[in-house]
Amino acid sequence: MIATPSTNYEYFTGYNPGRSERLIAVVLPAIGKPVVVCPAFEVERIKQHSALTDARGWEEQENPYKLVRSVVRELKPHGNGVIALEPTTSYGVYVALADQLSGWKFVDGAPVTERLRIVKAPEELALIRRAIEITEAAIAATFAQLAAQVTERDVAQLLSREMQQRGAPGGGLVQFGPSSALPHGGPAGPKLERETVVLIDAGCRVAGYDSDITRTTWFGDSPSAEFRKVFNLVHDAQTAAMQLGRPLYTQCQEMDRAARTVIRDGGYGPCFTHRLGHGLGMDGHEPPYLVEGNETRLEPGMVFTIEPGIYQLGKFGVRIEDDCLMTDTGVEVLSHRVAKL
Repeated sequence: MIATPSTNYEYFTGYNPGRSERLIAVVLPAIGKPVVVCPAFEVERIKQHSALTDARGWEEQENPYKLVRSVVRELKPHGNGVIALEPTTSYGVYVALADQLSGWKFVDGAPVTERLRIVKAPEELALIRRAIEITEAAIAATFAQLAAQVTERDVAQLLSREMQQRGAPGGGLVQFGPSSALPHGGPAGPKLERETVVLIDAGCRVAGYDSDITRTTWFGDSPSAEFRKVFNLVHDAQTAAMQLGRPLYTQCQEMDRAARTVIRDGGYGPCFTHRLGHGLGMDGHEPPYLVEGNETRLEPGMVFTIEPGIYQLGKFGVRIEDDCLMTDTGVEVLSHRVAKL
């Protein structure tokens, strides 16, 4: 396998040096020790920060792909074979590799990387749990500081500061009133007025692992009857999916169906416009995806979001998103669920 800087590269090496116009790639043989190919002036940085010690440098005037070819031939000296490319590899890198490694078959490396990462180890779960703790505390602190006439950007900046103060980079979407009816918001909405909906979708990163939590609240004295109805229906939909989940039995699509049925039966079916959830780990969105058509069965160690929503354009939206772990006995909610209204 060949991987350029990405979360998969970081998973294999313990460090993500970032992509640039200069090639950095790790070459991982099926048998033997991996080798990093990088600019000569980056060799020491790569060695100091990653778990790998074999880093080969290329000079600025050289073709780096020739060095990759030399490394590949060294690792597999007896003829051509198959090279799996890390799935986010750029097309330009693929073309250059194929030019230097003619005769080799290139395939998508996603089946390998997804299988390696989809079940989290205890060390990974500990980092995700910490990211969740920081995110929940930052969202709560941000809600506590809401004031009339602030903008969505003002509150988003406040949210990021609250995360930084707790030791993790992060941030998220902040949406007021009608803006909350857009699942991913927009560049800026109206200033905050009392008696309106506020939605915050946030996450932070701890040692390479992410959280992703959404909370929807009412800013004012008393939530409207319609907000209470919609909020509680979304909460019920989330509960239905959580209670359904059984390890090695429940398919991802069945979780989506369970939540969607509740919302449809409540009269808001067309207003639930996205999948129920997604995997969570080194990427904020990664397998497994809780969506119709995905027959993957949830296994112990898989981490995913459950985030049903109802979005009424021109009025308001409600999404409740919690981070969950499939255990040997069922779904464990890693975050702290909000109560019904």
